[in-house]
Amino acid sequence: MEQRRYPGNSHWYHETQSSLCAEQIPSQVPEAAEIEDRFLLGLQQQAGDVLKPVLQRYQHTALQAARDLYALFFPNNLKTSLTQTLTLYDRLSTALTVAQSAGVQRLCDHYAARLNPLPGPDSSRESNNRLTEITQYARQLSCQPSLIDAAAVYSLDEVGLTTPDIVTFSQIIGYVSYQSRIVAGIQALIGLPNRVIPGLTVPPDAPGEQFVAAPEWQPQLPQLELRYASSAQLDALASCQSLRTLQPAAGLLAHDASTLSGWVSLLATLDNPPPGEHHALAAAVSARINGSASCFYHYDGEFSQALSRSINDALEKTGQDSPEHAVIQLAAALTRSPTQFSTHHLQPLQEHGFSQLALLRLIQHVALANWSNRIMQTLGTRVIKPRA
Repeated sequence: MEQRRYPGNSHWYHETQSSLCAEQIPSQVPEAAEIEDRFLLGLQQQAGDVLKPVLQRYQHTALQAARDLYALFFPNNLKTSLTQTLTLYDRLSTALTVAQSAGVQRLCDHYAARLNPLPGPDSSRESNNRLTEITQYARQLSCQPSLIDAAAVYSLDEVGLTTPDIVTFSQIIGYVSYQSRIVAGIQALIGLPNRVIPGLTVPPDAPGEQFVAAPEWQPQLPQLELRYASSAQLDALASCQSLRTLQPAAGLLAHDASTLSGWVSLLATLDNPPPGEHHALAAAVSARINGSASCFYHYDGEFSQALSRSINDALEKTGQDSPEHAVIQLAAALTRSPTQFSTHHLQPLQEHGFSQLALLRLIQHVALANWSNRIMQTLGTRVIKPRA
């Protein structure tokens, strides 16, 4: 059968196929594809007199690192190879799926506008199966990462994704999960109203039995063999030696050296100044909801045992009027449903004296935890060991 390609994507809710119509329906917001800041998507210009200096003075390096990662994931032109087979259509289709799962309309408009003019995959059954599997996996990892298992990862191999592909694909899902929560958080800081996409449901938190003991994380894909590593890959591995949380997965993440280096740069900016107890608690809340036990047990604060049982148990232990109670509520809301995150979730911490910069840093650590949780869930397996 002759394989054919059709220009464009018929509508922003893309799923797995594009229309065969000769006249394509344009994106709802086509100008969203050309916006200069492709990470914050125009939010910095909308920030008020208090937040804009915070973004420009204190967050410039972190925001630039995130913009650099965007350029790596979604360049204007992309060449594939035998080991890196993800096309630009694959990447933007994945990003749109994650944006839809998060429900952040600003992101949906942007990724839909960038996806719309691209030629879709050919009409073969293999291409359709590949895109269907990619879309289903991206939706599951973005919505409910605790359900990802070895069989799900194997399904990506079955449709032709290489190990470097799976690493890059997972990083894209993590990045857009991070981006969606940064955008939702800044929208709340500015006081912009929510635009809730109809039909979105909030998945349940991960079951408590996943947190009965501290696990040892082990990669479930072949790690990079150092004897075959390029200089860029060796440099990327060297750059993350000081980051304890990345050490178990570094040998896998180095398959995509440029992304690993960019992620290390972002992590370094968010660790300066070093995160405090509230940041660690917020990250643990995200890990508890997402089912990432390997990330959760980096936290050994006083609420660890209560959190391991449930978010509600931790809220009861903190006391309703404490800042920790407000931190848990904020982290849980932003993790579960970015589209419903609003000024309502910020107000209790503002009453406790949190500045705009302190709130933004807390939002960043929640967003980063959601990225890390998804990477650890998709690329590794948990081996349970007794907790010390």
